[in-house]
Amino acid sequence: MKFAVFMTLFAAASAFSPAFAPAARSNSALNVERREVFSTIAAAGVSVAFASPALADGAKSTATKTRARGVYGGRIANLQKAVAAGDFGAVVAEKNAFVLFNSGAIVSSKQGAAIDATNAIFAAIRSQDKAALKKSYDSYCKQFNINALPDLTNDSQAQGYSNDYDFRVRTDAGKIYVR
Repeated sequence: MKFAVFMTLFAAASAFSPAFAPAARSNSALNVERREVFSTIAAAGVSVAFASPALADGAKSTATKTRARGVYGGRIANLQKAVAAGDFGAVVAEKNAFVLFNSGAIVSSKQGAAIDATNAIFAAIRSQDKAALKKSYDSYCKQFNINALPDLTNDSQAQGYSNDYDFRVRTDAGKIYVR
């Protein structure tokens, strides 16, 4: 206890003591003492040595996979009528949904198969083959379990989401039942 009091008083007293500067020194960048340079280098080395690496924890978490499956899987599932009608433009307009679904909702071990299935869909579009488009789209949806979000707009007992950060907000699946 006495030592702590002594150190506190010593620190307070030394804070107000005058600092003695060396005799006339130029403020030029070329007039730097060797001691200052080495102390700066040592301080930088210590700060780098004790720096902790940045760790990103949300890149492939369950929450981001669920969000990608809900948002982009829902967009892909909504293309079912366009694929049945042979509307190539509607599928091309949702190309980013396929890319983002493949990278966000599919586990790394199955991403190659997902990319191949997506390439089959767009190969059918390039060849303007409606039957191949329908077959490859159906295969893709079945293989990766793509379903549309449920439509809860007319269900009076439904609870679609619980906070504003849920991916179902502002969709047909996002409805809060309030009594």
